[in-house]
Amino acid sequence: MRRVVRQSKFRHVFGQAVKNDQCYDDIRVSRVTWDSSFCAVNPRFVAIIIEASGGGAFLVLPLHKTGRIDKSYPTVCGHTGPVLDIDWCPHNDQVIASGSEDCTVMVWQIPENGLTLSLTEPVVILEGHSKRVGIVAWHPTARNVLLSAGCDNAIIIWNVGTGEALINLDDMHSDMIYNVSWNRNGSLICTASKDKKVRVIDPRKQEIVAEKEKAHEGARPMRAIFLADGNVFTTGFSRMSERQLALWNPKNMQEPIALHEMDTSNGVLLPFYDPDTSIIYLCGKGDSSIRYFEITDESPYVHYLNTFSSKEPQRGMGYMPKRGLDVNKCEIARFFKLHERKLCD
Repeated sequence: MRRVVRQSKFRHVFGQAVKNDQCYDDIRVSRVTWDSSFCAVNPRFVAIIIEASGGGAFLVLPLHKTGRIDKSYPTVCGHTGPVLDIDWCPHNDQVIASGSEDCTVMVWQIPENGLTLSLTEPVVILEGHSKRVGIVAWHPTARNVLLSAGCDNAIIIWNVGTGEALINLDDMHSDMIYNVSWNRNGSLICTASKDKKVRVIDPRKQEIVAEKEKAHEGARPMRAIFLADGNVFTTGFSRMSERQLALWNPKNMQEPIALHEMDTSNGVLLPFYDPDTSIIYLCGKGDSSIRYFEITDESPYVHYLNTFSSKEPQRGMGYMPKRGLDVNKCEIARFFKLHERKLCD
């Protein structure tokens, strides 16, 4: 007998917004024109890049500190230019890295119960980029290994313990790097660049393993992330400015495994991936919805599940690691959504 409906555990996934009193209110979210998510979360803290005069700063709030955030609340404010990207260390919930327009990467140690005074002294300053640093990403399995990518088109992999650059990939990209993603065990990285190429790079051999020219034909920014099985998922724009998503096998990048066109909005699609459920959450910058897709081994490979819609457009998005979820309530993902003036999950 032929099945009419595809079997899936996640056909009925739905989103539920929290009540207003559980939001973080009165936050001056950064207005810098950069397509990062502006927000990073772990099971203890939420960090948000904010507007700051005379340099760059971000807030670090304990998760329970909901409600109105006072203007005088302490910040992490050691950068001399706007902060562009932040990332919590996966091995230590009190350590966060930040990349900035001042060309440096800084690594910070947050006190156990959160900030009581503003933090100006980082644990380590990583200097090596010649232009602003827009991407920071911790290695998923090795301790104290941090990747940074700058507008100098270089990727540097650092040993945070010593403050030294381990690997410098400065001749692989001819144009600006939009994003970088580690694979699950941290042996490869994939990148999306303004030259419309998606590259898979072995950082230890310092060589490009696979690349695809014009993965998406459009001129607007792309994103590329690794999935658990080693395939690469990309979002981008068609020549007609339609938003697209595609699935690629790095062993054969000639044609995508799947290519879907979504809509004609102009916000960059930020993909968030959950390897345990094989679900990808697509959050468009400036959209007021989050779309869920399930990735499977059978055609059409990328299956649309559902959309969570709200009234407010999102400026950025933070994705909670699995350790911070309430599994007793069947929670499979939690997002922290940045609005114009506040943060909700």
